[in-house]
Amino acid sequence: MTTSLYDLSVPTFLQTVSAVAGFLDRAASHCEENGACPEAFVDARLFPDMAPFHFQIEALTHHAVWGVEALIKNVFDPPPLIGTMPFADLQAMVRRTETTLEAFTPDEVNRCAGKALDLQIGPRRLAFTAETFILSFSLPNFHFHAVTAYDILRMRGVPVGKRDYEGRLRTLIC
Repeated sequence: MTTSLYDLSVPTFLQTVSAVAGFLDRAASHCEENGACPEAFVDARLFPDMAPFHFQIEALTHHAVWGVEALIKNVFDPPPLIGTMPFADLQAMVRRTETTLEAFTPDEVNRCAGKALDLQIGPRRLAFTAETFILSFSLPNFHFHAVTAYDILRMRGVPVGKRDYEGRLRTLIC
């Protein structure tokens, strides 16, 4: 059995994006239950030299949506970063990312299998195949930002655990 480019990318991004939506909701509920304000998370960082929470959310959405878009359009061109925004806007951004990912079809993504991608990413020009771009650039960056967002919430006392990060596993129904 082979794994398609679609299967490597879209459902994998969706699993974690949906998990991120869940732990953002958990953070909002935690704040409501404890009389705290979720806005305190927006600029929180793990370390002074690391990007803040809002950047982690923006970056993970960019690597998911624009990772797949790069396969189709041959350019990695996410929109400019917005910066600090209300916590509810970060939640909405994640929900829009879910909707956008759900709109990609297996056919449109699988047509890109084996395609050569010569991409300008920041100051670097990098040559990939569609598969190596997803596996060695988009997914690692995406997961780095997702886990960093999770870690910031966890560090700030939100009761999340490994299963919250895993999201809904793609198991066979038995």
